[in-house]
Amino acid sequence: MTALAIIGGSGFTNLKMLEVVRREVVHTPYGEPSAPLTHGLLDGKEVTFLPRHGSGHIIPPHKVNYRANLWALKSAGIHRVIGVAAVGGIRKDMQPGMIAVPDQIIDYTYCRQHTLFEDDLQKVTHIDFTEPYSENVRQALLKAAKKSGVKAIDGGTYGATQGPRLETAMEVTRLQRDGCDLVGMTGMPEASLAREFDMEYASCSVIANWAAGINDGPITMEEIEANLVDGLKQVHKLLVALTKALD
Repeated sequence: MTALAIIGGSGFTNLKMLEVVRREVVHTPYGEPSAPLTHGLLDGKEVTFLPRHGSGHIIPPHKVNYRANLWALKSAGIHRVIGVAAVGGIRKDMQPGMIAVPDQIIDYTYCRQHTLFEDDLQKVTHIDFTEPYSENVRQALLKAAKKSGVKAIDGGTYGATQGPRLETAMEVTRLQRDGCDLVGMTGMPEASLAREFDMEYASCSVIANWAAGINDGPITMEEIEANLVDGLKQVHKLLVALTKALD
């Protein structure tokens, strides 16, 4: 069974260099996943890929069926998940085009289906979420980055906002005060659901722009897309090295 899955975010609707073996349509108790699972080989290693926003990038962050996505991956025998996501940089060293591997997260989202433990329970269930990301997978990402020559920032706090709009400058100021270094829209409940499914999960955050108010002027999609082109090239190199490291 495949041990590693990659959930692709904005600008990452397909995994280049993946030798596709088969595609699998999965129906789940929580509805339909974002897309069929793509099973394949990345440099000879088994990998499963799932585009978070759908094959045509049509599902906004607050409408992603995170529970169905994780259930589908778990049913396919996945033990480890890398969530690739485009984010905004808040901290000075979190510059556009760079990659960060955060170690903490703050959830500002609302009205999302964020837990498995809500219906037909024998008892109330709580999970420990003190350390939201798998340190084993985080370290594997960082070692793979070093081996592949990709500069990756170790640590940082990801602020997960609702979307799909970008944040105001004052909202980013609040995120700064709260201790956030990055801001994105898909970090939660993906991370906590992975923990509920007992899967090892880590984020590979591609910094696509400065967060609102950090630099002068508005944020444009042209700016985001230009930064993602280079950032995602780095991600592809990192992921090839990662499959070998996890193996």
